[in-house]
Amino acid sequence: MIASIAEFLILGFIVDWAFRKMNIPGLVGLLLLGVVLGPYVLGWATPELLRVSDELRLIALIVILLRAGFEISKETLNRVGGRVLILATVPAVFEGVTVMLLGPWLLGLGLLDSAVLGAVLAAISPAVVVPLMIRFIERGMGAEKGIPTMIIASATINDVFVIVIFSVLVGIYTGTSVNIAWQLAGIPISILLGLAAGWVIGIGLFKVFDHFNPRATKRVLVLLGLSVLLVRAEHLMQPWVPFAALLAVVAIGFYLLEKDEHMAHQLSAKLAKVWILAEIVLFTMIGTQVNIEVAFNSGMSGAALIGVGLLARGAGTYLSMLGSSLNFSERIFVAISSVPKATVQAAIGGVALVAMMAAGMAPGPGEVILAVAVLSIVLTAPLGAWAISVVGDKVLQVAPAQFHDARDAVLESKGSDDAL
Repeated sequence: MIASIAEFLILGFIVDWAFRKMNIPGLVGLLLLGVVLGPYVLGWATPELLRVSDELRLIALIVILLRAGFEISKETLNRVGGRVLILATVPAVFEGVTVMLLGPWLLGLGLLDSAVLGAVLAAISPAVVVPLMIRFIERGMGAEKGIPTMIIASATINDVFVIVIFSVLVGIYTGTSVNIAWQLAGIPISILLGLAAGWVIGIGLFKVFDHFNPRATKRVLVLLGLSVLLVRAEHLMQPWVPFAALLAVVAIGFYLLEKDEHMAHQLSAKLAKVWILAEIVLFTMIGTQVNIEVAFNSGMSGAALIGVGLLARGAGTYLSMLGSSLNFSERIFVAISSVPKATVQAAIGGVALVAMMAAGMAPGPGEVILAVAVLSIVLTAPLGAWAISVVGDKVLQVAPAQFHDARDAVLESKGSDDAL
Protein backbone atom coordinates (compact mmCIF):
# COMPACT_ATOMS: atom_id res chain seq x y z
CA MET A 1 0.00 0.00 0.00
CA ILE A 2 2.86 2.41 0.79
CA ALA A 3 4.26 1.96 -2.73
CA SER A 4 0.83 2.66 -4.21
CA ILE A 5 0.50 5.85 -2.15
CA ALA A 6 3.98 6.93 -3.30
CA GLU A 7 2.99 6.41 -6.94
CA PHE A 8 -0.18 8.44 -6.48
CA LEU A 9 1.72 11.28 -4.80
CA ILE A 10 4.51 11.53 -7.36
CA LEU A 11 2.17 11.33 -10.33
CA GLY A 12 -0.24 13.69 -8.56
CA PHE A 13 2.42 16.38 -8.21
CA ILE A 14 3.32 16.02 -11.89
CA VAL A 15 -0.29 16.07 -13.13
CA ASP A 16 -1.23 18.99 -10.87
CA TRP A 17 1.73 21.00 -12.21
CA ALA A 18 0.95 20.11 -15.84
CA PHE A 19 -2.72 21.08 -15.62
CA ARG A 20 -1.93 24.37 -13.89
CA LYS A 21 0.53 25.14 -16.70
CA MET A 22 -2.40 24.70 -19.11
CA ASN A 23 -4.50 27.09 -16.97
CA ILE A 24 -6.74 24.24 -15.89
CA PRO A 25 -7.40 23.68 -12.16
CA GLY A 26 -5.01 21.05 -10.84
CA LEU A 27 -7.82 19.16 -9.13
CA VAL A 28 -9.29 18.37 -12.56
CA GLY A 29 -6.11 16.51 -13.43
CA LEU A 30 -6.06 14.78 -10.04
CA LEU A 31 -9.62 13.52 -10.52
CA LEU A 32 -8.75 12.15 -13.95
CA LEU A 33 -5.54 10.62 -12.58
CA GLY A 34 -7.55 8.78 -9.93
CA VAL A 35 -9.91 7.44 -12.59
CA VAL A 36 -7.02 6.16 -14.73
CA LEU A 37 -5.08 4.61 -11.83
CA GLY A 38 -8.20 3.22 -10.17
CA PRO A 39 -9.47 -0.36 -10.26
CA TYR A 40 -11.69 0.22 -13.30
CA VAL A 41 -8.93 1.31 -15.73
CA LEU A 42 -5.25 0.50 -15.01
CA GLY A 43 -5.78 -0.99 -11.56
CA TRP A 44 -2.64 0.51 -10.01
CA ALA A 45 -4.46 1.23 -6.75
CA THR A 46 -3.92 -1.73 -4.44
CA PRO A 47 -6.90 -3.33 -2.64
CA GLU A 48 -5.38 -2.22 0.68
CA LEU A 49 -5.33 1.41 -0.47
CA LEU A 50 -8.91 1.23 -1.73
CA ARG A 51 -10.06 -0.21 1.59
CA VAL A 52 -8.77 2.86 3.45
CA SER A 53 -9.73 5.38 0.77
CA ASP A 54 -12.83 6.47 2.72
CA GLU A 55 -10.70 7.33 5.75
CA LEU A 56 -8.09 9.12 3.64
CA ARG A 57 -10.77 11.18 1.89
CA LEU A 58 -12.33 12.03 5.23
CA ILE A 59 -9.09 13.38 6.67
CA ALA A 60 -8.47 15.45 3.54
CA LEU A 61 -12.03 16.80 3.63
CA ILE A 62 -11.59 17.75 7.30
CA VAL A 63 -8.43 19.70 6.43
CA ILE A 64 -10.22 21.81 3.84
CA LEU A 65 -13.30 22.36 6.03
CA LEU A 66 -11.12 23.54 8.91
CA ARG A 67 -9.47 25.99 6.53
CA ALA A 68 -12.94 27.09 5.43
CA GLY A 69 -13.86 27.87 9.03
CA PHE A 70 -10.73 29.96 9.43
CA GLU A 71 -11.74 32.03 6.40
CA ILE A 72 -15.36 32.78 7.41
CA SER A 73 -15.55 36.01 9.37
CA LYS A 74 -18.54 36.89 11.55
CA GLU A 75 -19.05 40.18 9.73
CA THR A 76 -19.26 38.45 6.34
CA LEU A 77 -21.51 35.68 7.63
CA ASN A 78 -23.90 38.23 9.11
CA ARG A 79 -24.26 39.79 5.67
CA VAL A 80 -25.06 36.54 3.87
CA GLY A 81 -26.43 34.32 6.68
CA GLY A 82 -30.10 34.49 5.80
CA ARG A 83 -29.38 33.84 2.14
CA VAL A 84 -27.30 30.74 3.00
CA LEU A 85 -30.28 28.64 4.11
CA ILE A 86 -32.25 29.52 0.99
CA LEU A 87 -29.28 28.73 -1.25
CA ALA A 88 -28.70 25.42 0.54
CA THR A 89 -32.25 24.15 0.01
CA VAL A 90 -34.21 25.83 -2.81
CA PRO A 91 -31.85 24.96 -5.72
CA ALA A 92 -31.59 21.36 -4.46
CA VAL A 93 -35.39 21.07 -4.49
CA PHE A 94 -35.51 22.46 -8.03
CA GLU A 95 -32.95 19.91 -9.23
CA GLY A 96 -34.40 16.97 -7.32
CA VAL A 97 -37.99 17.56 -8.47
CA THR A 98 -36.88 18.02 -12.09
CA VAL A 99 -34.99 14.71 -12.03
CA MET A 100 -37.99 13.02 -10.39
CA LEU A 101 -40.38 14.24 -13.11
CA LEU A 102 -38.10 13.51 -16.09
CA GLY A 103 -36.59 10.23 -14.84
CA PRO A 104 -39.55 8.07 -15.96
CA TRP A 105 -39.43 9.59 -19.44
CA LEU A 106 -35.66 9.59 -20.01
CA LEU A 107 -34.58 6.48 -18.10
CA GLY A 108 -37.75 4.43 -17.76
CA LEU A 109 -37.66 4.60 -13.97
CA GLY A 110 -40.66 4.73 -11.68
CA LEU A 111 -41.57 8.03 -10.06
CA LEU A 112 -40.20 7.00 -6.65
CA ASP A 113 -37.04 5.58 -8.27
CA SER A 114 -36.53 8.94 -9.92
CA ALA A 115 -37.14 10.77 -6.64
CA VAL A 116 -34.32 8.76 -5.03
CA LEU A 117 -32.07 9.57 -7.99
CA GLY A 118 -33.02 13.24 -7.68
CA ALA A 119 -31.91 13.23 -4.06
CA VAL A 120 -28.56 11.66 -5.01
CA LEU A 121 -27.92 14.27 -7.70
CA ALA A 122 -29.11 17.25 -5.64
CA ALA A 123 -25.99 17.31 -3.46
CA ILE A 124 -23.01 19.43 -4.47
CA SER A 125 -19.43 18.60 -3.57
CA PRO A 126 -17.77 20.67 -0.83
CA ALA A 127 -14.57 18.75 -1.60
CA VAL A 128 -14.44 20.39 -5.02
CA VAL A 129 -16.13 23.72 -4.29
CA VAL A 130 -14.59 24.73 -0.94
CA PRO A 131 -10.89 24.68 -2.01
CA LEU A 132 -11.71 26.90 -4.98
CA MET A 133 -13.68 29.34 -2.80
CA ILE A 134 -10.80 29.55 -0.31
CA ARG A 135 -8.46 30.51 -3.14
CA PHE A 136 -10.82 33.34 -4.10
CA ILE A 137 -11.00 34.49 -0.47
CA GLU A 138 -7.20 34.48 -0.18
CA ARG A 139 -7.03 36.71 -3.25
CA GLY A 140 -9.76 39.01 -1.90
CA MET A 141 -12.08 38.16 -4.81
CA GLY A 142 -15.78 38.48 -4.08
CA ALA A 143 -14.97 39.23 -0.43
CA GLU A 144 -16.75 42.58 -0.34
CA LYS A 145 -20.12 40.90 -1.00
CA GLY A 146 -19.18 37.70 0.84
CA ILE A 147 -19.80 35.49 -2.20
CA PRO A 148 -17.21 32.74 -1.51
CA THR A 149 -18.23 32.62 2.17
CA MET A 150 -21.90 32.24 1.22
CA ILE A 151 -21.08 29.40 -1.17
CA ILE A 152 -18.93 27.55 1.40
CA ALA A 153 -21.63 27.74 4.08
CA SER A 154 -24.49 26.77 1.76
CA ALA A 155 -22.54 23.84 0.28
CA THR A 156 -22.00 22.34 3.74
CA ILE A 157 -25.66 22.72 4.78
CA ASN A 158 -26.86 21.50 1.38
CA ASP A 159 -25.33 18.09 1.99
CA VAL A 160 -27.04 17.76 5.38
CA PHE A 161 -30.39 18.64 3.79
CA VAL A 162 -30.02 16.31 0.81
CA ILE A 163 -28.77 13.28 2.74
CA VAL A 164 -31.74 13.45 5.12
CA ILE A 165 -34.19 13.64 2.19
CA PHE A 166 -32.40 10.73 0.53
CA SER A 167 -32.66 8.61 3.68
CA VAL A 168 -36.41 9.28 3.93
CA LEU A 169 -37.01 8.37 0.28
CA VAL A 170 -34.98 5.14 0.45
CA GLY A 171 -36.86 4.14 3.61
CA ILE A 172 -40.22 4.72 1.92
CA TYR A 173 -39.11 2.96 -1.28
CA THR A 174 -37.84 -0.19 0.40
CA GLY A 175 -40.70 -0.37 2.88
CA THR A 176 -38.40 0.23 5.82
CA SER A 177 -40.06 1.65 8.91
CA VAL A 178 -39.22 5.34 8.88
CA ASN A 179 -40.58 8.26 10.90
CA ILE A 180 -40.81 10.90 8.21
CA ALA A 181 -41.62 13.75 10.61
CA TRP A 182 -38.62 12.90 12.79
CA GLN A 183 -36.34 12.57 9.78
CA LEU A 184 -37.36 15.97 8.42
CA ALA A 185 -37.09 17.54 11.86
CA GLY A 186 -33.58 16.11 11.93
CA ILE A 187 -32.44 18.67 9.32
CA PRO A 188 -32.54 21.74 11.59
CA ILE A 189 -31.64 19.63 14.64
CA SER A 190 -28.47 18.26 13.02
CA ILE A 191 -27.46 21.73 11.83
CA LEU A 192 -28.00 23.33 15.24
CA LEU A 193 -26.27 20.51 17.10
CA GLY A 194 -23.33 20.66 14.69
CA LEU A 195 -22.95 24.39 15.17
CA ALA A 196 -23.34 24.07 18.95
CA ALA A 197 -20.77 21.27 19.20
CA GLY A 198 -18.27 23.21 17.10
CA TRP A 199 -18.82 26.32 19.21
CA VAL A 200 -18.34 24.44 22.52
CA ILE A 201 -15.21 22.66 21.28
CA GLY A 202 -13.88 25.95 19.92
CA ILE A 203 -14.32 27.57 23.36
CA GLY A 204 -12.48 24.70 25.02
CA LEU A 205 -9.65 24.71 22.50
CA PHE A 206 -9.18 28.45 22.75
CA LYS A 207 -8.83 28.23 26.53
CA VAL A 208 -6.39 25.30 26.30
CA PHE A 209 -4.31 26.97 23.59
CA ASP A 210 -4.29 30.27 25.47
CA HIS A 211 -3.21 28.61 28.73
CA PHE A 212 -0.57 26.16 27.47
CA ASN A 213 0.50 28.04 24.32
CA PRO A 214 1.57 24.93 22.33
CA ARG A 215 3.37 25.18 18.98
CA ALA A 216 1.14 25.83 15.97
CA THR A 217 1.91 22.35 14.61
CA LYS A 218 0.64 20.72 17.81
CA ARG A 219 -2.50 22.85 17.71
CA VAL A 220 -3.22 21.67 14.17
CA LEU A 221 -2.75 18.01 15.18
CA VAL A 222 -5.18 18.49 18.06
CA LEU A 223 -7.69 20.10 15.71
CA LEU A 224 -7.42 17.23 13.22
CA GLY A 225 -7.76 14.62 15.95
CA LEU A 226 -10.85 16.21 17.48
CA SER A 227 -12.44 16.65 14.04
CA VAL A 228 -12.02 12.94 13.27
CA LEU A 229 -13.60 12.11 16.64
CA LEU A 230 -16.52 14.40 15.80
CA VAL A 231 -17.20 12.40 12.65
CA ARG A 232 -16.98 9.21 14.69
CA ALA A 233 -19.46 10.69 17.16
CA GLU A 234 -21.88 11.44 14.31
CA HIS A 235 -21.96 7.76 13.34
CA LEU A 236 -22.43 6.66 16.96
CA MET A 237 -25.24 9.15 17.54
CA GLN A 238 -27.01 8.50 14.23
CA PRO A 239 -29.56 5.96 15.56
CA TRP A 240 -30.74 8.43 18.21
CA VAL A 241 -29.84 12.04 17.40
CA PRO A 242 -28.97 13.63 14.03
CA PHE A 243 -25.70 15.52 14.15
CA ALA A 244 -23.79 17.34 11.37
CA ALA A 245 -20.16 16.66 12.26
CA LEU A 246 -18.63 18.38 9.24
CA LEU A 247 -20.58 21.53 10.04
CA ALA A 248 -19.14 21.34 13.56
CA VAL A 249 -15.64 21.20 12.04
CA VAL A 250 -16.30 24.44 10.15
CA ALA A 251 -17.75 26.03 13.31
CA ILE A 252 -14.55 25.29 15.30
CA GLY A 253 -12.47 27.28 12.83
CA PHE A 254 -15.05 30.06 12.76
CA TYR A 255 -14.99 30.43 16.58
CA LEU A 256 -11.19 30.44 16.80
CA LEU A 257 -11.05 33.10 14.09
CA GLU A 258 -13.44 35.29 16.08
CA LYS A 259 -11.47 34.88 19.32
CA ASP A 260 -7.95 35.28 17.95
CA GLU A 261 -7.52 36.23 14.29
CA HIS A 262 -3.74 36.10 14.56
CA MET A 263 -3.74 32.50 15.82
CA ALA A 264 -6.46 31.44 13.37
CA HIS A 265 -4.45 32.60 10.36
CA GLN A 266 -1.36 30.86 11.69
CA LEU A 267 -3.31 27.60 11.97
CA SER A 268 -4.79 28.16 8.53
CA ALA A 269 -1.26 28.63 7.14
CA LYS A 270 -0.22 25.32 8.69
CA LEU A 271 -3.28 23.59 7.25
CA ALA A 272 -2.46 25.10 3.85
CA LYS A 273 0.82 23.17 3.95
CA VAL A 274 -1.01 19.96 4.92
CA TRP A 275 -3.44 20.62 2.06
CA ILE A 276 -0.63 20.19 -0.48
CA LEU A 277 -0.68 16.49 0.40
CA ALA A 278 -4.36 16.23 1.31
CA GLU A 279 -5.50 17.68 -2.04
CA ILE A 280 -3.77 14.92 -3.99
CA VAL A 281 -5.17 12.27 -1.65
CA LEU A 282 -8.73 13.62 -1.75
CA PHE A 283 -9.19 14.04 -5.47
CA THR A 284 -7.29 10.98 -6.63
CA MET A 285 -9.22 8.83 -4.14
CA ILE A 286 -12.50 10.27 -5.42
CA GLY A 287 -11.36 9.41 -8.93
CA THR A 288 -10.66 5.79 -7.98
CA GLN A 289 -14.34 5.40 -7.04
CA VAL A 290 -15.48 6.14 -10.59
CA ASN A 291 -16.47 3.09 -12.62
CA ILE A 292 -16.34 4.32 -16.21
CA GLU A 293 -18.28 1.33 -17.55
CA VAL A 294 -21.09 1.81 -15.06
CA ALA A 295 -21.13 5.54 -15.75
CA PHE A 296 -21.60 5.18 -19.48
CA ASN A 297 -24.20 2.43 -19.11
CA SER A 298 -26.71 5.22 -18.53
CA GLY A 299 -25.74 6.69 -21.91
CA MET A 300 -26.94 9.94 -23.40
CA SER A 301 -30.24 9.75 -21.52
CA GLY A 302 -28.43 9.86 -18.19
CA ALA A 303 -26.26 12.75 -19.36
CA ALA A 304 -29.33 14.64 -20.59
CA LEU A 305 -31.08 14.12 -17.25
CA ILE A 306 -28.04 15.42 -15.36
CA GLY A 307 -27.83 18.43 -17.66
CA VAL A 308 -31.51 19.35 -17.38
CA GLY A 309 -31.33 18.89 -13.61
CA LEU A 310 -28.42 21.33 -13.45
CA LEU A 311 -30.34 23.86 -15.54
CA ALA A 312 -33.24 23.61 -13.10
CA ARG A 313 -30.81 24.00 -10.20
CA GLY A 314 -29.35 27.06 -11.88
CA ALA A 315 -32.82 28.58 -12.16
CA GLY A 316 -33.43 27.85 -8.48
CA THR A 317 -30.10 29.41 -7.58
CA TYR A 318 -30.86 32.54 -9.58
CA LEU A 319 -34.26 32.89 -7.90
CA SER A 320 -32.61 32.39 -4.50
CA MET A 321 -30.40 35.39 -5.23
CA LEU A 322 -33.25 37.78 -6.05
CA GLY A 323 -33.19 40.77 -3.75
CA SER A 324 -29.49 40.33 -3.00
CA SER A 325 -26.74 42.81 -3.84
CA LEU A 326 -25.27 40.45 -6.46
CA ASN A 327 -25.34 41.51 -10.09
CA PHE A 328 -26.32 39.22 -12.97
CA SER A 329 -22.80 37.87 -13.59
CA GLU A 330 -22.23 37.14 -9.91
CA ARG A 331 -25.52 35.24 -9.70
CA ILE A 332 -24.46 33.15 -12.67
CA PHE A 333 -21.18 32.42 -10.89
CA VAL A 334 -23.04 31.24 -7.78
CA ALA A 335 -25.12 28.94 -9.99
CA ILE A 336 -22.00 27.53 -11.64
CA SER A 337 -20.50 26.89 -8.20
CA SER A 338 -23.19 24.30 -7.50
CA VAL A 339 -22.37 22.22 -10.59
CA PRO A 340 -19.68 19.82 -9.25
CA LYS A 341 -20.84 16.44 -7.99
CA ALA A 342 -18.36 14.09 -6.34
CA THR A 343 -18.11 13.14 -2.68
CA VAL A 344 -21.78 12.65 -1.81
CA GLN A 345 -22.57 10.86 -5.06
CA ALA A 346 -19.61 8.51 -4.48
CA ALA A 347 -20.81 7.87 -0.93
CA ILE A 348 -24.54 7.28 -1.47
CA GLY A 349 -24.81 6.41 -5.18
CA GLY A 350 -24.82 2.69 -4.44
CA VAL A 351 -26.82 2.82 -1.21
CA ALA A 352 -30.19 2.53 -2.96
CA LEU A 353 -29.02 -0.57 -4.85
CA VAL A 354 -27.81 -2.23 -1.65
CA ALA A 355 -31.07 -1.36 0.15
CA MET A 356 -33.18 -2.74 -2.71
CA MET A 357 -31.26 -6.01 -2.82
CA ALA A 358 -31.49 -6.34 0.98
CA ALA A 359 -35.27 -5.87 0.71
CA GLY A 360 -35.51 -8.57 -1.99
CA MET A 361 -36.46 -6.07 -4.69
CA ALA A 362 -35.40 -6.10 -8.35
CA PRO A 363 -31.96 -4.44 -8.57
CA GLY A 364 -32.54 -2.82 -11.99
CA PRO A 365 -33.58 0.66 -10.79
CA GLY A 366 -30.79 0.69 -8.20
CA GLU A 367 -28.24 -0.10 -10.91
CA VAL A 368 -29.52 2.80 -13.01
CA ILE A 369 -29.32 5.15 -10.01
CA LEU A 370 -25.73 4.08 -9.38
CA ALA A 371 -24.80 4.48 -13.05
CA VAL A 372 -26.20 8.01 -13.27
CA ALA A 373 -24.57 8.97 -9.95
CA VAL A 374 -21.18 7.86 -11.24
CA LEU A 375 -21.76 9.58 -14.59
CA SER A 376 -22.56 12.81 -12.73
CA ILE A 377 -19.09 12.71 -11.13
CA VAL A 378 -17.38 12.05 -14.47
CA LEU A 379 -19.19 14.90 -16.21
CA THR A 380 -19.55 17.59 -13.55
CA ALA A 381 -16.54 17.40 -11.21
CA PRO A 382 -13.84 18.28 -13.80
CA LEU A 383 -16.07 20.58 -15.87
CA GLY A 384 -17.50 22.32 -12.81
CA ALA A 385 -14.08 22.90 -11.25
CA TRP A 386 -12.77 24.39 -14.50
CA ALA A 387 -15.84 26.59 -14.96
CA ILE A 388 -15.70 27.92 -11.39
CA SER A 389 -12.06 28.92 -11.80
CA VAL A 390 -12.50 30.55 -15.20
CA VAL A 391 -15.77 32.37 -14.50
CA GLY A 392 -14.70 33.37 -10.98
CA ASP A 393 -11.54 35.04 -12.28
CA LYS A 394 -13.62 37.10 -14.71
CA VAL A 395 -16.64 37.88 -12.54
CA LEU A 396 -15.58 38.29 -8.92
CA GLN A 397 -14.48 41.77 -7.98
CA VAL A 398 -11.26 42.24 -6.01
CA ALA A 399 -11.89 43.66 -2.54
CA PRO A 400 -10.78 47.23 -1.71
CA ALA A 401 -7.14 47.89 -0.87
CA GLN A 402 -7.84 48.13 2.86
CA PHE A 403 -8.95 44.51 2.85
CA HIS A 404 -5.59 43.39 1.50
CA ASP A 405 -3.67 45.67 3.85
CA ALA A 406 -5.44 44.23 6.90
CA ARG A 407 -5.02 40.65 5.73
CA ASP A 408 -1.35 41.10 4.83
CA ALA A 409 -0.70 42.51 8.30
CA VAL A 410 -2.14 39.36 9.82
CA LEU A 411 -0.39 36.98 7.44
CA GLU A 412 3.02 38.54 8.08
CA SER A 413 3.03 36.44 11.21
CA LYS A 414 3.19 33.23 9.18
CA GLY A 415 6.92 33.39 9.02
CA SER A 416 7.16 33.11 12.79
CA ASP A 417 4.48 30.49 13.37
CA ASP A 418 6.97 27.67 13.83
CA ALA A 419 8.20 29.36 16.97
CA LEU A 420 4.81 29.05 18.62
